[in-house]
Amino acid sequence: METDRLILREWVIEDAKNFFELNNDSEVIRYTGDPPFESIEATRAFVRNYDAFEKEGIGRWVCILKETGENIGWCGLRQKPEGFVDLGYRFHQKHWNMGFATEASRACLTYGFNNLNLENIVAHAMIENKASSRVMQKLGMRYICQELTEGHPSVRYEITREEFLK
Repeated sequence: METDRLILREWVIEDAKNFFELNNDSEVIRYTGDPPFESIEATRAFVRNYDAFEKEGIGRWVCILKETGENIGWCGLRQKPEGFVDLGYRFHQKHWNMGFATEASRACLTYGFNNLNLENIVAHAMIENKASSRVMQKLGMRYICQELTEGHPSVRYEITREEFLK
């Protein structure tokens, strides 16, 4: 997929070093609940075994800056065991507050509704993560509630196909 400034594509093994750096930045993972990767080899194993697209037809895409070819993070959809599709994103700090999360997320929502015929898409953010909540609001997502997400107090936002496509 492409947006004005980004190319979104599936992971390749060469993305492992960048993904390792992303997930080992304490500020980037501060609100994710994810631990850092133990090593580049552990990251390579994760990328090598990432099969969400094959199993579910959806997943997280690497976000490449068209202008430079730089891997700036990831964004995408994920089928959750609880039965809903989740929108998520993560970007390197130097690319925060530039609209990339909103731009990439909008492309993912468009893909989910137009290509996958999803009825609704959900997103979560830890309560303290005001920046992620703002992204969800910019996308037109509705605040639903506070709840525990993977053991962390979070806010839940949702958008339906009808709301997004109007």
